Amino acid sequence: MYRVLIVDDEPEIRQGLRLKADFAALRLSVIGEAGNGQEAMERLACEAIDIVITDMNMPVMNGVSFLEDCRRLYPELKLIVITGYEDFHYARAAVRNQARDYLLKPVASDELTAVLRKVKEELDKERNSRDQQAVIEWRLSQYYKEMKEHFLVHLVKEDAAQTDALRERAVLFELGEWDAAGVYFVTAGLRERSGAAAQPPERTPGKLRLPFELLGREFAGRLESCCQVFTDHSYPGLIHFIVQEGYTALPQFSTELAACITAHLGFEPVIGCSSRKFSFREWKDGFMEALLAWNLSEHSLYPGEGNSGPEAVLTEELSRTLRRQLQQGEHECFSRTAQHELQQAFSRSRACFVKLIFQLYLLVDAAAGTPASRPGYDQQLWLHPERVHKLDSVDKAVSFLTGLAGQTLHHPQGAGDSDESVIRTATQYIDSNYMYDLNLTELAKRFNYNSSYFSELFKAKVGTSFIAYLTEIRMTRAIHLLTDTTLGLWDIAELTGFSNASYFSSKFKKIYGMAPSDFRQNPPEKFNSQQPKK
Repeated sequence: MYRVLIVDDEPEIRQGLRLKADFAALRLSVIGEAGNGQEAMERLACEAIDIVITDMNMPVMNGVSFLEDCRRLYPELKLIVITGYEDFHYARAAVRNQARDYLLKPVASDELTAVLRKVKEELDKERNSRDQQAVIEWRLSQYYKEMKEHFLVHLVKEDAAQTDALRERAVLFELGEWDAAGVYFVTAGLRERSGAAAQPPERTPGKLRLPFELLGREFAGRLESCCQVFTDHSYPGLIHFIVQEGYTALPQFSTELAACITAHLGFEPVIGCSSRKFSFREWKDGFMEALLAWNLSEHSLYPGEGNSGPEAVLTEELSRTLRRQLQQGEHECFSRTAQHELQQAFSRSRACFVKLIFQLYLLVDAAAGTPASRPGYDQQLWLHPERVHKLDSVDKAVSFLTGLAGQTLHHPQGAGDSDESVIRTATQYIDSNYMYDLNLTELAKRFNYNSSYFSELFKAKVGTSFIAYLTEIRMTRAIHLLTDTTLGLWDIAELTGFSNASYFSSKFKKIYGMAPSDFRQNPPEKFNSQQPKK
């Protein structure tokens, strides 16, 4: 609601103006009255007011002086002048100070209502314009870009259930139409090639990682809204593209990308592409396909052989079974299933065998969930694809994969240091995913724990409950958005994981003792830490 102040030296006139219009129906709120211009200025100095209805002939500070001060100090304030004098001097002052209307007493009810409705429509237009400008500014900000990239990573790493919240978030990040579009995933990275001339130390893939990423982002930027780009901290050194079908042929995109990188860095990138995917539900598969294609690129392990063989050695049904076994800590079942599939792939061809090793490795890597749980540097096949040469038998491959699963995935019966590590990993997961729908049951299941035991363990190790910790993280981010952006409460609620603006506002007021809008206008010094009070 817009806030209205009535200014007149006669109390009965002020009361009459309150009764002459249905302010609530117009979504206006009369927040107070003042007996003269000076009292009104004092109210304006300490309160947010949108509309002032004022008399002109008042003691202490008359209407002319009041209008002039309002125009100078509060240029966005909407002024409605009501006076009993049809005086040219007053009318000229009202016009000069940009009053929205000039009415003579006694004011008719329908006349006042019409003026208030017109002023409210003007305020609505101005607010919408400011909101649109705020969204534009936010979309140009680094924070927006980071949040959008985080959302893209979420779409390709988690199971994208088609919920209203996901669709709303997609619209917020200008991805609403991408759910129905055909897309291709492209993964690119620099890698030493066997037989290539030795490069000086400053020209290794590791040293060129930053310029490579910047060039990739610049290349994607040329394609405007038809290409999304992101990186995933799980795979440093790689950059990923999502290209809409129809904008450009996939081979052309890959060729131009490679030419751009090679021209600037003198180092040809290795590129892997997925098949066409539709809807967010398939984005996870598309991302893994491109990553796998990059690992099996003909520029690395087996020239001419990397992308041969069947499209998918590991079926989707079998992938789900293995994923479930990993998530539930059924390592013996995982070992038996992996051994059976590896044996069949080995009997088919070396290419099938290598492809399956990478697919199983990526399943284990994805199940680890967080960077702290992932394989060590020396065991990361995507960084060292040549290490697959050593896995030249089924037994060696099974031993490597099951050993990796045992190191990266936690068991519910673990205690002591293991519990400490699990809770540390869980808090890192919350810190990175607070904006999504998180609950204790799903988090406990993710780490193969009983939810009741996990709840007690979390509180014992962190010193607060799961919901209190999650709320604190969300509120810290909300304060950042209230302080550093002009986003509306609905957007802030959505970006911080609250179900709606109303729930966010009530929760904020309960914790901080003030509404988010009041905090934004006058943030108290005690909140400079951006930490909720305990």
